Formats: sequence, C-alpha cells, structure tokens
Amino acid sequence: MLTGLLDESHVMPFENLPSRVARHAATAGFSEVLIYLGDLQRDVLRLLTGEGPDAAGGAPEGRAVLSVEGTVAGRAYQYGSIVPAADTGDGLHGWWVPLLDGTERLGVLYMASPAEDGKEVREDMLALASLVAMLVVGSRDTSDSYARLTRNRPMNVAAEMQWTLMPPRTYADHRVIIGAVMEPAYEVSGDAYDYATAADVVHLSVFDAMGHDTSAGLTANLAVGACRNHRRQGTDLGDLGDAIERVLLDQFGASRYVTGVLADLDTSTGTLTWVNRGHLPPVVIRDGRWASLLHCAPAHPMGADLHLPTTVCREQLQPGDRLVLYTDGITEARTLGGEEFGLTRFVDFLVRHHTDGLSVPETLRRLIRAHLGHHGNRLQDDATILLCEWLGPRADAMADAAPLAGVPGPVVDG
Repeated sequence: MLTGLLDESHVMPFENLPSRVARHAATAGFSEVLIYLGDLQRDVLRLLTGEGPDAAGGAPEGRAVLSVEGTVAGRAYQYGSIVPAADTGDGLHGWWVPLLDGTERLGVLYMASPAEDGKEVREDMLALASLVAMLVVGSRDTSDSYARLTRNRPMNVAAEMQWTLMPPRTYADHRVIIGAVMEPAYEVSGDAYDYATAADVVHLSVFDAMGHDTSAGLTANLAVGACRNHRRQGTDLGDLGDAIERVLLDQFGASRYVTGVLADLDTSTGTLTWVNRGHLPPVVIRDGRWASLLHCAPAHPMGADLHLPTTVCREQLQPGDRLVLYTDGITEARTLGGEEFGLTRFVDFLVRHHTDGLSVPETLRRLIRAHLGHHGNRLQDDATILLCEWLGPRADAMADAAPLAGVPGPVVDG
C-alpha cells in the first residue's frame, strides 16, 4: 500500500490524490478512504474529491462538509485520536483518523474495512495517514485547488501575502510545542509572526505594523524578511530590532513603523531572552494556574527612528511553561457595546484550557472562536497569538512529547 502510493507520488497532481490513495489502500483491505481537509479557520472539514472544490461528484450525500464542532470526525481532529465511525450496517467497520504533518493538523481520513479494530489495522491506518499528510503538504504550496478547497470566502491581497509568508501554524519536537493563529483570517494585514530553530535555540517573534491596509501588510512582510535575514547572518538579539529598523527606514523613511517582541528560548536550559520594541509584554502560564506578564523596558517601535536604547531581558522558564506573544487586536478589541475582550479574559481562557490538558493547537482554535464570538465575528483590528510550550530538557521530554503534541494515541469513544 505505502510503497505503491509513494512510487506514484513523485509526479502525481494534487487532484489525483483521492483516487490514488483509495486504489492503493484497497490492497491493504480498506474498501473506502476519504480525505477531509480543514479550512483556514479550522471550523469545518471539506472533502477532497479530486474534481475541484465546487464539484459534487464523489461526495457522499451530506458528507461533503463536516463541522469540527459536534461531529465524530471533528472529535478525531480536535483530539488527534482515531475515533470509530457509526456502523453503516453493510458489514464494514469505519474509523476517523487524524491527518497530521508532524503535529500540524491538516484534516482527517475516513477509512472503512471488513476487518475489526486491532493493532495491525490501526498501524496501517496511521501509516497511510502519515503518508497522505506528507503528500498534501508537498503539494499545497503550489496548488490553487488546495487553497480554494480550504477557503470559505475570498481573501484580500494583504492576507494572501501574510499567509504565504508565515511558517506553519503548528510545530513540535521533543523540546517545544508552538502554535499560532491570525484573525481576521481573510482580511489580516499588519500582523505577522515567525519562529525558527537553530541547534538548542528557538526564535519567536510577533509584529504589528501600523495601519490596516495592504501597506501595513507590506511593512509587516518586510519586517519579517529583515528579521530572518539578519538572524541568519548571526545578528545578536539586542541588535536585531535595530537591524530591522534600518531596513524599514531605507524603504519607507520614518513614515511606517512596526511594534514587536523578539525572543530566543534556549531549550537546553529554559532561559528566555527577549527585547520589546514598543509592544505588549509577553505572558507566561505556569502549572496551569498561574500567569505573569514579563516586563522589559521597551525601546521604540522599529521604523520610528527615535534612537532609544534596547534592553535585553531574561527569564528562567520551568518545564511545561507556556509563553504567549500576542498583538493588541486580542486584548483591546471591543464589542459594539464597548466591552473589551481584555487581558484578564484572554489569560483566564488560556489557563482554563491548559488545565483541561488540551494541546496547544486546540487551545488556540477554541480561544480564537471565543474571541470572534465575543465580537460578533467582526474584528476591527488584526489579532495574532504565538504560543510556545517548553517541555523541558530533551531527556525528560521524550516520554511525554507525543501526547502533548497531539500525536494520535489509542482509539477513543470505542
């Protein structure tokens, strides 16, 4: 099953994926395999038919679009576990299998087989799901079909630039789990986030450019590009903000600026080093019940050309701490009645769902849904969150990293 699909994958168009997967899965006894991919906001799961996003052919009646909330398929997606499907009465057993690229949640597979649940069947399902996920990721950046399938409405130009620039919204290894969200997903302009690893150091940054238009998107794009360029040349964290500022000044003069937090986490020790460039202070959540703001004397926003000194601050994290970087669109957004979402509500939500044991990606998905609901699904400003959980030194994290990251575990709801 796997070798046959892998052999064909090297020159296989994205649209052929459903038919080729079904054909090769049949050799392992799976009579039906359906591929569902999550939409941009992770609200629904949409069937990949291979006939274009608007085609009805190949879609079982009533099963072309499934909600993440309140469905069995959605439960498999939310919790990263294989979930048995309802009995169809035709002698087949069905399962919903999470579709993961590492720890990034892409969607789910529906798989049906005459065989009953068992270790070998489960191993086959997980192996196929892993390969399908890699094939989806390998094709999506060059596939307009993928983009159309995973969007529920048109996207503006600024958001198109931002999503193309951003790293994946989920990353995990045996040291850290990282998750990110940006809203309004189809209209985001001036917000951006970035992360990267180099040996034991994980870099994290968020940016908030002035304005809410395409120019703001260009400014944020330039800031992220400058950050990556100088970081990869070995620029020290204390000088990184000034290096970004020089690039912005060369392009825009002093007419555009970006606030941000730039941070490095030494995963071997838990030492967090960061600088604040006119931005909101980071939050640390500890033991699922305690949170604190990390205060650091802020320098001026990058691009403002005010020549204020940059202060490099340090904090010692503990294993399991969650570091949260965010933009003011999260805390300062108001309802029509003038009520702010607020920092307290924001942190309380994160603490509550940390205590519930939810993964970082699922915590952020639920948070952004609550945030949008609080504001009637209409945000006046971009809202971005970048959350990093430090698992502790590698040796201590090995046993616990997989379940924390949302890697599929045993069958639930069986």
